[in-house]
Amino acid sequence: MTTTDYDVVVAGAGPVGLFLGCELRLGGARVLVVERLTEVDETIKAGSINTPSAVAFYRRGLLPELAAVWEKILSGLRAFAQTRGDGGEPRLPPKFAGHFAGIMMSTDLFDDSDPAFADVGPAGEAGLGVPQAELERILAAHAEKLGVEVRRGVELTGFADDGGGVTVTLAPADGSAPEEVRAGWLVGCDGGRSTVRKLAGFDFPGTPPEITGYQAVVDMTGAERLGTGWNTTDTGTYVNGPFPGRVLTVEFDGPPADRFAPVTKEELQAALRRVSGVPEVTVHKVRSLTRFTDNARQATTYRKGRVLLAGDAAHVHSPFGGQGLNLGVGDAMNLGWKLAAVVRGRAPETLLDSYTAERHPIGAWVLDWTRAQIALMRPDRHARALRRVVTDLALTTTGTTYLVKQISGVWQHYDLPGDHLLTGHSAPDLELADGTRLGDRLHTGRALLLDLTDDPELRARADGYAGLVDVVTTTCPARPDLAALLVRPDGFVAWASDGGRGDSGTSLAEALERWFGAAALPA
Repeated sequence: MTTTDYDVVVAGAGPVGLFLGCELRLGGARVLVVERLTEVDETIKAGSINTPSAVAFYRRGLLPELAAVWEKILSGLRAFAQTRGDGGEPRLPPKFAGHFAGIMMSTDLFDDSDPAFADVGPAGEAGLGVPQAELERILAAHAEKLGVEVRRGVELTGFADDGGGVTVTLAPADGSAPEEVRAGWLVGCDGGRSTVRKLAGFDFPGTPPEITGYQAVVDMTGAERLGTGWNTTDTGTYVNGPFPGRVLTVEFDGPPADRFAPVTKEELQAALRRVSGVPEVTVHKVRSLTRFTDNARQATTYRKGRVLLAGDAAHVHSPFGGQGLNLGVGDAMNLGWKLAAVVRGRAPETLLDSYTAERHPIGAWVLDWTRAQIALMRPDRHARALRRVVTDLALTTTGTTYLVKQISGVWQHYDLPGDHLLTGHSAPDLELADGTRLGDRLHTGRALLLDLTDDPELRARADGYAGLVDVVTTTCPARPDLAALLVRPDGFVAWASDGGRGDSGTSLAEALERWFGAAALPA
């Protein structure tokens, strides 16, 4: 066995693992990302990203790549529309479109003047329907550009945390000899059945599954007998669309007898016939197929010693609402800069305590959000009665706007020290007098001290944080009330001031030390 040294080994090269690898590399860490699969998994999975995820991509300069994929998808929709002979214009998903347990939101009732949707910037206009496989390709290219080492066809089979580092055992898929890799830290981004989580012994409590669901893209006949969109029946729920051959079924008959058994065409067809009540529907070819449940569990902590969890390795739930991928991207954005700072010796290990403290409540909220949808989808009379009441509430301006705010993720914030209204919230994407936007200034992965009043004393407090905090002096004509902002590398406001009121300069010094360690002494 050979030994190679890295600061961090990341297990899993899905979107979360790749995003984390990029964040670590931006922070100066030597990182290795390993993935069991040899190619990007094309299985139908997440098909949308929410506002915080779009903003995260924007803040790293990746919005053009997202836009290019979205435009390609729109081109395909337009081509399909032309084959229908309806003028060539597709029925495009509206901004912040979504559903709650299959109750579709009416955009006519959505109040987009709600302050929660303000100051998002160009990311708010980005296409949200980007498949997970495309996100992986975008992030893989970004990782390569940054110099992240990614090894595919390599599986983590074991590790030992000795308190001073982690020795990781990697087994190549080609059957060659296993390798031992020495790293300072290990992060499990290896999915809901995480090997890292299990071997490390993380507690993983939650609620057991009560459904079996299938999501697929198929060639089939008899589809004309199926209802379009979301359909509730006496035996469950099925979805037909939004494009030909895409189907989803949900049955409340408990989890599959063998969740590790390969899912088959016959299994899907039988479920679709049972739920839809259409015995004529026949699946001839499967292009993509996955099986899922509503197993909802969350690790009690995201760190044990030198082992951490992110994404589905830290929390699992049903896929309704498309929250899983977005939750994982938020984990990676939060953890990456913190772990890189610890690795570089610029922050104490206690900084990592804020990872669980900040991300665990959001994960818990997502689990409950998906549980609530399962409750509304049950086929019993009590659930159907409740569903009718919730539908009535949802189809009001207040109800629609509330649900869209939750789905879009614009409500997310962290409980950070400070009394300014912006502290702990995602930074507004301010349009600056020099022609740039705040988000443009975060591409480097460093923090940002934005001085909007040309205050030399304020800037002097950032002395000693070179390479960690970028200082920009400019103005923001649209927000004359703001005097200064300290924005963390993940884009969240750590400190803010309105000049004569709000957090004091002493608080800025405290915020700098809290998040970026003690200032370096002058040479």
